[in-house]
Amino acid sequence: MSNQALYVGLMSGTSLDGIDAVLVAFAPHPPHSIQCLASHYQPYRQSLKDSLLALHHPAHDELHQAQLISNALAQEYASATVALLQTAHCASSQVRAIGCHGQTIRHRPELGYTVQLGNAALLAELSGISVVSDFRSRDLAAGGQGAPLVPVFHDRVMRHPTIHRVIVNIGGISNLTNLPPGQPTTGFDCGPGNLLMDAWIARHHGKSYDQDGAWATTGHVIPALLRALLQEPFLHTAPPKSSGRDLFNLAWLHSKLHGGESPADVQASLLAYTSRTISDAIQHYCEGVQEIYLCGGGSHNLALVQSLQASLGQCSIQSTDVLGMNADYVEAIAFAWLAQQTMGGHSANLPAATGARHPCILGAIYQA
Repeated sequence: MSNQALYVGLMSGTSLDGIDAVLVAFAPHPPHSIQCLASHYQPYRQSLKDSLLALHHPAHDELHQAQLISNALAQEYASATVALLQTAHCASSQVRAIGCHGQTIRHRPELGYTVQLGNAALLAELSGISVVSDFRSRDLAAGGQGAPLVPVFHDRVMRHPTIHRVIVNIGGISNLTNLPPGQPTTGFDCGPGNLLMDAWIARHHGKSYDQDGAWATTGHVIPALLRALLQEPFLHTAPPKSSGRDLFNLAWLHSKLHGGESPADVQASLLAYTSRTISDAIQHYCEGVQEIYLCGGGSHNLALVQSLQASLGQCSIQSTDVLGMNADYVEAIAFAWLAQQTMGGHSANLPAATGARHPCILGAIYQA
């Protein structure tokens, strides 16, 4: 490790399931290789998840609650970092910085702001490691969406010189990165990934997710519901674009229901909706794609993957695992890389994906 720069990446996404933590080594000279040395997953306590979900909607004393939860998240991030470094037998003094995305509770780029909780100053104090956070605000200030930020990382590590690839991250929200050989990289949010399916099964069965899409496969797609979901204006807005729970949530879903639908049929329709939004986006904006690689929690949903393969049969669809990037930790690795870019004073947004007027150095640094 002595000749490599070590960074920790922490990612807690829209799914609100927990924290993905990675220890990443960056080679100091060409070919600038990236190696994930260790990983750790730390699930959220249900009480913390419930508190975060509540903050997605206006409520009494929400500023006070947001600050308390931000401190609690810093404690969770510090705990995840300690567990990660213990797994790797690595001292905190060996780590240059932590790249911490924080937990998004508002994302309103059309109004010029985004909010990610997680007290980075407290995390730096608790961990003894410098922290880079608030990656999205600088891109927003330059007129961008502040998201998605990972396409530039996909471009650096998964682009092929002659094969047209598309990387699809299926988290709470789905986003894709288009990597056409010899052409600029683009990327955007496609629509809901696991978010609606997770919320619906939690409501009806108390489960955090529909493993392998098993419950969805017991239902039948409701054509009228799927048509109504597909009419959402966001889907027909040209990129760059990004979204989150501010738009796609249970209240939004209930506004499309007539009442009396079978819960399993609704779940089947939600799975079909996620599949359609991804496949439609690829077919419309990624003409000529040859290989599709999936990452994020949705890459494990067998029924969803099969649905995507049926829609995109002309393409190879595989996990990013086959490219040497663990599908569960791609985003966490990306935020370690983004932190390295910030610490080095390098721009790391991709204006073609976010819509920013120019490249920017992202993030705020809290020195240990």
